[in-house]
Amino acid sequence: MNLSPKAQATRQHILDTGYRLVLQKGFAALGLQEILKACAVPKGSFYHYFSSKEAFGCELLQQYVDDYGRKLELLLAEGGNGQQRLMRYWDAWARDPADPAQGWAEECLVVKLAAEVADLSEDMRRVLDDGVQRLLQRIAALVEEGRTDGSLPAGKAALDVARVLYQMWLGAALLSKLSQDRLPLRQAREATEHLLTCGNTAARLSPPND
Repeated sequence: MNLSPKAQATRQHILDTGYRLVLQKGFAALGLQEILKACAVPKGSFYHYFSSKEAFGCELLQQYVDDYGRKLELLLAEGGNGQQRLMRYWDAWARDPADPAQGWAEECLVVKLAAEVADLSEDMRRVLDDGVQRLLQRIAALVEEGRTDGSLPAGKAALDVARVLYQMWLGAALLSKLSQDRLPLRQAREATEHLLTCGNTAARLSPPND
């Protein structure tokens, strides 16, 4: 879509505003009129940029996963061995280095929307799942990096370990949101350190191959 700078700014304003609303209310419960009112744009303008609310949702999720990937690479670029870089990522779930008052888990659309979009929209589900699969590959690469540089012991296949860790942190993020307490995230961190530094434990906890 070829847009003028002004039109591109309007489109991005709709996406940014929609993101904040989706974090608060979810996707299905968020009406189009509420989006339009918050953005201060007419319905015709919305449909100029997005063919439907679902198309808007797909674009919002695609932008989210792309931005998440860039944010992760900036975080990892600070250096350190494989274990340190991996733990820096998990620490960011509880406390964002750029804003310690909150963590990445609090603004995670996977935590907020995974169950909802899986039943609501196949296109949205695919966008979110593709983003998760890319993240799992990146986590697995960090595990392999740690094993290569000696900061982590050998163990089960790195991608299996990545899945177990991510599943655990998703659950911790949900419980933290429910209880309004960061304790589940702190406990997930302790469990992560134990799992990563005990190769045999990682092997036992990793999911079986299909």
